[in-house]
Amino acid sequence: MSRCSIVPTKRRPGWTTEVSYTTLVDVATLQAHLDDPNWLVVDVRHQLSDTAYGERAYAAGHIPGAVFLHCDRDLSGPMNGKNGRHPLPDIEQLAQRFGDIGIGSTTQVVVYDDAQGMIAGRLWWLLRWLGHDAVALLDGGLQAWQAAGSTMTELLPMLAPRVFVARPRQAWVGADYVLERIETPYMHLVDARGPDRFRGENETIDPVGGHIPGAINRCFKDNLQADGRFKPAAQLRTEWLAILAGSPPDQVIHQCGSGVSACLNILAMEIAGLSGSRLYAGSWSEWCADPGRPVVR
Repeated sequence: MSRCSIVPTKRRPGWTTEVSYTTLVDVATLQAHLDDPNWLVVDVRHQLSDTAYGERAYAAGHIPGAVFLHCDRDLSGPMNGKNGRHPLPDIEQLAQRFGDIGIGSTTQVVVYDDAQGMIAGRLWWLLRWLGHDAVALLDGGLQAWQAAGSTMTELLPMLAPRVFVARPRQAWVGADYVLERIETPYMHLVDARGPDRFRGENETIDPVGGHIPGAINRCFKDNLQADGRFKPAAQLRTEWLAILAGSPPDQVIHQCGSGVSACLNILAMEIAGLSGSRLYAGSWSEWCADPGRPVVR
């Protein structure tokens, strides 16, 4: 089921009620809005081991009208060896990119990937960081779209650039914030990586294995059902309240390997009605780049 909020009615040819989807959109809802000029679909397929994969996959076939954004080039800034594998992009450049592909103040954005939402969650978070709430993940990703027998195309969309005005929020924290609050009651740190990497085992991506002292592990995949769709809101709320263990949502800081998959935990909390958590943007890849920071294995 799609999660949405009703905003003031706006009339336009063929569309009488404007609905803002802020967390999830199901396949049927997206199918019904493929021709809506105020909706924009964004494909962010990506693989860490093959960074050209997403562009090849998009060229071979994508949801009609979808625009492609690259995780490294578009959704991340330049690395300097100390700021992690996916640093936050420059706000002005990101806002310009959003406008160039057709995101305006009233655009409903739908994002998808084929990696259980791991990359799509990053774009969802980036748009919300810059003040654009009308963005939702396609629940179940491209797999759900194809399983429903929905149309795929190789045709490139005609872009209609709009003005995107960035209104950044206090949605993330840096390494100093985390270091100052390690193992205190003022921060509840949640690591979205797999349990083995959290324990410091099978680390093949970052040069150091382990986790930040005081962090607890909630793999981003644990928010999903076996079919790749998100668990019901009530179930997510029960699970996350147990994870929070009495901490208020605004004391929760999410991290992962590089600030990408952790965004899916933020989304899960939003679906559960637990708003206000933030992202440690540099995450483990930034943290472990400084040998002076403490590590638990």
